[in-house]
Amino acid sequence: MNKKFLSLLWLLALGVSLQIAVPVQADESAEEIFVTNRIPNYRIPSIACTRRGNLVAVVDYRYGGTDIGYGSVELRRRISRDHGATWGDIAEFTHGKYATSPTPKYDAAYGDPCIVADRTGDSILVLSCSGNTGFQYGTRQVHQGVARFYSTDEGETWSEPEFIQDDIYALFDKSNRGPLRSLFIGSGKIHQSRYVKLGKFYRLYCSILAKDAGNTYCNYVLFSDDFGGTWKLLGDADTPPVPSGADEPKAEELPDGSVICSSRIKGGRKYNIFTFTDVEKAEGAWGECATSNAQTGGIDAGGNSCNGEIMIVPAVRKADGEKLYVALQSVPFGYGKSSDGRDNVGIYYKELADKSDFGTPANLARDWDGRHQASYLRSAYSTMCMQSDGRIAFLYEETLHGYDFSIVYKPYTLEDITGGLYALDVNPERYAFISRYIDEEVSPFTLSASAR
Repeated sequence: MNKKFLSLLWLLALGVSLQIAVPVQADESAEEIFVTNRIPNYRIPSIACTRRGNLVAVVDYRYGGTDIGYGSVELRRRISRDHGATWGDIAEFTHGKYATSPTPKYDAAYGDPCIVADRTGDSILVLSCSGNTGFQYGTRQVHQGVARFYSTDEGETWSEPEFIQDDIYALFDKSNRGPLRSLFIGSGKIHQSRYVKLGKFYRLYCSILAKDAGNTYCNYVLFSDDFGGTWKLLGDADTPPVPSGADEPKAEELPDGSVICSSRIKGGRKYNIFTFTDVEKAEGAWGECATSNAQTGGIDAGGNSCNGEIMIVPAVRKADGEKLYVALQSVPFGYGKSSDGRDNVGIYYKELADKSDFGTPANLARDWDGRHQASYLRSAYSTMCMQSDGRIAFLYEETLHGYDFSIVYKPYTLEDITGGLYALDVNPERYAFISRYIDEEVSPFTLSASAR
């Protein structure tokens, strides 16, 4: 039976309106965990759930209200040890030494964090932009830094920064698009593979925005098999997954282990998918980049361009009990009063039942099924992670006091986001799912031990 028909029957059974946009704000639990009512202000949310089930949120604290390269910015963290019910004190764990010269001065400031907590150990990794050079003005010689921090005590304390930008820039120096003029890693979530483990750690994926030698903005995806100690390029440096018109990106995995690059664009997202030929060697190729927007029935960002999060969730379709996956993508829906369209943040969802839903970038980009509105105010950047209690921690920027953005936390079930259509599958059978449609003879990833 057609999935949209099943969804329609289920909605009618529940008595749910078929409108996507809700005219009034729902009564939802939320907490303002970083409050902005003046300068300095908070920006750029990131959040991870540790192996022990604690939530660690890391954000910018902007002393002068400006971005990296234009003033003093530090990272602050806050921790919840009870699934978001209460939060501990706010603490600053970076100590920049801001100065306008010399440039570059990588320890001048820290911002735009991205985070991951190791699922099998106690390490937490944060990467951030650093320094006193704006991204737009970077050159191969003078550019932003990439700072690396580790915590092994649930985010309470953090290591001193290590600056790893030279190793990342060097990946592109001999490419046709290099040397790169500027780059930074997309804030929010560093994705840890659910399937690929080589040695002690499951693989990490993160995505970067780069300005190439010709001043073209493009995206790449990096991976690490040693929990951020070293980074390599996924794919060919001459062939970025988003070759032009790119902006802040995110990385995720599809159920078959393919890797998604999701990039912000005005009015929606761009998507591409890396398909492996050899997962252990990380060999394979990117597909053809596809646009998701109102015209494709995809992610409609209401004319704005803003960072958001992508997340793939194992699910059960409640209409018939079918096990599948659901893609989530957060963006501001727009259409509010803000001049830049950054209003009404929420989460789009799409059922991933077979290859017609995600077998190509174009399939993934089109025909998203619905959306849930989280904010009814000016709101912008957002991110999310899975909590240990089966809810989704949604962290986003929202203006609540008439001045710039506070950072707001909301816990959602998958039913909340999808209007009761899907529930979280707490015991997903990934191999059974992908065996429905993948030819094992041409998919070595599905035959690897990590895939089963």
